[in-house]
Amino acid sequence: MNIKLEQISIDEKPILSNLMQLCFHDYSEFNDEDVGPYGLFNYKYLDYYWTEPERFAYFVKIDGKLAGFALGRQSRPENGERINILSEFFILRKYRRKGIGMKVAHRLFAKYPGKWSVVQEADNFPAQAFWRKVIDEYTKGNFTETQGEKGPLQEFESLKR
Repeated sequence: MNIKLEQISIDEKPILSNLMQLCFHDYSEFNDEDVGPYGLFNYKYLDYYWTEPERFAYFVKIDGKLAGFALGRQSRPENGERINILSEFFILRKYRRKGIGMKVAHRLFAKYPGKWSVVQEADNFPAQAFWRKVIDEYTKGNFTETQGEKGPLQEFESLKR
């Protein structure tokens, strides 16, 4: 199984938008979001991934087939230290529970060395379990978890591997 992270070009934005509908459909079980008047979920930050240089967007591909995506951004708080923030992460159901999400997350962490912040929604217990396991394995237990504004928040340091 060949797993790749491929940067998403502006021309591929419609493809990402389509995949995001599947992602937000899954999330709606936990965040109580509804579709808009056209039957679609809204993601107000989509265009920013091509207009703000601190954002990054990748497709996950398995043997050349679309299998998900990862979105994030780099923030600089008042102290000036860069923090990598995972904004959205989605793996199609067909590819879940096979270790793919973990491998993809680990590659993404290594691609952006430094501090990382990963938050999950308060009621999304499957995501919380997934991220605790992924981050614990990646850091060998060297991470902190606090209760953020939206739910659990894990913070850790990533090294280029």
